[in-house]
Amino acid sequence: MGLSASKRVQKSLSASPEFNSACDSTYAHCISVAQHAFAGVKPYQLFSAAEHLHQTLSQSVPLVAKWVPRPPDRDQVDRALKTVLSRRSVRDEEITLDEVEFKDFAAELFADAVASGAGREVLKRMPLGVAGIAGFGVLVKPGKEIVVAAIGAYALGVATSIYLSLDG
Repeated sequence: MGLSASKRVQKSLSASPEFNSACDSTYAHCISVAQHAFAGVKPYQLFSAAEHLHQTLSQSVPLVAKWVPRPPDRDQVDRALKTVLSRRSVRDEEITLDEVEFKDFAAELFADAVASGAGREVLKRMPLGVAGIAGFGVLVKPGKEIVVAAIGAYALGVATSIYLSLDG
């Protein structure tokens, strides 16, 4: 299947004009709220920025609307920030994200949130289908190999269906 689910989502989000517009407006909002006191967005602003982005993206980006029912939590925000900061070549004492890093942060954050939501959906769908196939196998008694093959095909189908829906 090529790209991992989160990389696939990240690529799709970064190519979305709605995502880029939401990032630009949220970045400008953060700078404005801080009264232009900093050269970028400070870490303490990122949680409220994530909530603002979620509200905007839920209305305009189908991937976020479908897979991210609630704004990302603080752990997800912190993880995305650490990932973006790990890409820096020079470690600054004062952490601020410029506009490019903020977009990277948002893409990382929402790619992780979408992939997590899709993963939860796989875990929700899988047991029901497997139980249904196993129950059918008990009633019809087609043989263990056929039931196992049907369960495997079902699992692959569900995973593939969800993976392919991550393109946006």
